[in-house]
This record gives sequence, structure tokens and C-alpha cells, in this order.
Amino acid sequence: MDDKELKALVSLLDDEDQEVLGHVEEKIISFGDAIIPFLEEEWENSFNPNVQKRIEDIIHVLQFETLKKRLQDWFESKEQDLLKGMWVIATYQYPDLTLEDLKKQLEQIYYEAWLEFKIDTHPFDQIKILNSVLFGKLKFGANTKNFHAPANSMINTVLESKKGNPITLCVIYMLVAQRLKLPVYGVNLPSLFILTYKSKEIQFYINAFNRGLIFSKNDIDNYIAQLKLQPSDIFYQPCDNLNIVRRMLRNLIVSFEKLGDYDKSDEIKVLLSLIFTDTDPGLSI
Repeated sequence: MDDKELKALVSLLDDEDQEVLGHVEEKIISFGDAIIPFLEEEWENSFNPNVQKRIEDIIHVLQFETLKKRLQDWFESKEQDLLKGMWVIATYQYPDLTLEDLKKQLEQIYYEAWLEFKIDTHPFDQIKILNSVLFGKLKFGANTKNFHAPANSMINTVLESKKGNPITLCVIYMLVAQRLKLPVYGVNLPSLFILTYKSKEIQFYINAFNRGLIFSKNDIDNYIAQLKLQPSDIFYQPCDNLNIVRRMLRNLIVSFEKLGDYDKSDEIKVLLSLIFTDTDPGLSI
């Protein structure tokens, strides 16, 4: 179908006959996301708010289908790369975001940390150096004013604003730490995502939401006791990337529900269902 025919098809989006409108939308959607640039151009050239709104809705449907496919591909991939998973989630709000953009930003953070890093020091001191770079020099920190804002779960906005929720700050911290070859991993605590430094010789914990505070297993014991929960291995041991992505999606569901945006929370639930397994601990924030 050439541009002239496509324009004629898009013009039918002004039709008030719901059956005709449904067929037109279905036909446009059948072309897939390759038609999005054309639709964006038609939106810019249109002075009809009804047509513009329907074009926006079609673009969103196409972008959401692309997102679902990306998430399924990520879920089925052997490596389940964490940064790629974070990128897929961020494209829900920022469909033009590229994975390369995120890689470049994280590479710069790694470089800043590498300049001050000392490989032959005690793990505590290595973590303190990383804390100094991330929370001192680069000014990353907790977004306590807008804790439940959806932007806190979008890695690109956290990289830009330097403010985020526990899990996004932990992801950035972990990606940089692992690039420095440190054995730092995520841990699924109830109501608080944290990190653990775990090697054959030593294990301790890091709270990226509190400027990289270092603490011990006993502190987790006390935390769990305060919540009146039974101790479980998932509260102490590293979790995999799949669990991190699932928890991030759960955070987004909570964020959109608190805003009253139930259409978006329902869409995130669809995404979560694509990567759901019986072992999901169901934790958020």
C-alpha cells in the first residue's frame, strides 16, 4: 500500500460509524510498528482532534505490542541481561529510548568509579569508594519526596535526575559494581530492595537507598523480626535478574494505581503476566 492509499485509510479515522472505524484501526494496526513514523507525520499534519486522538491510540497499541514482544524475547533469552530488561521496561514510557544510550551513560559512571577504585583493598573499603563516587561525586540519592512516582522505576530518568527508588538505585549500583568485577547482587527484602556483597570469604549488605550504608545479617534479622515475618533465604541471598525485573514491574503497578491511572497499571499487569512464574515472591518497592 502506497502513501496515497495510507493517507486515504487514515482519513477514515474521522468516520463516526464504529464498525467502519474498527475495521480501519484493525487494518492500520496490521501493518505493525513500521507504520509509526507515517502515523506520526499524519498526526502532525492533522487539525482534527478526533483523528489525532485515534492516531495516538493506534501508535500506543503498536508500541505496546512491540514492548510485549521485546519482554517475551528477553524472558526467553538465556542470559536475561539486567540492563536490557531495564531498558525494555523504560520503553513503556519512552518508546524512542535506545539501549545504546543507557550503555553509554553507565559506561561513564563506571569510568568515574574506575578512576578512584583500588582493587587491592578490603571489600568494605572498595564499597566505600564506590559509595563516594555514586553518592558523593555524582550525587545519586533517594527520591523521598516523590517515592511512588513512575519515573523512579525508569532507569533512564533516574540516570538523568540522579534520584530514584531503592530498586532502580540498586540496579545502577550493581551494574557499575559488577563492571568493576565486584560480587555485588540484588536481594529481595520485603518493602526494601537491597544489595549484598557475597564472595567465598565474606558477605555483607548494602542499602543503596541510604547512600550505600553497609550492614550485617543481624540487621536483616532485626528488620524481619520488626515486620513479624519468618526468616527466608530470599531475604538474605542474591536474587536473579528475572526477579529484579518482576519486582520493578510490580513497583510500576503500585505507582500507577496510586496515581489513579488504572489503564496503565492494567497494561503493566499484562507485562508482568508474560514473565510470571510460580517462584515469584510477589514483593514490591
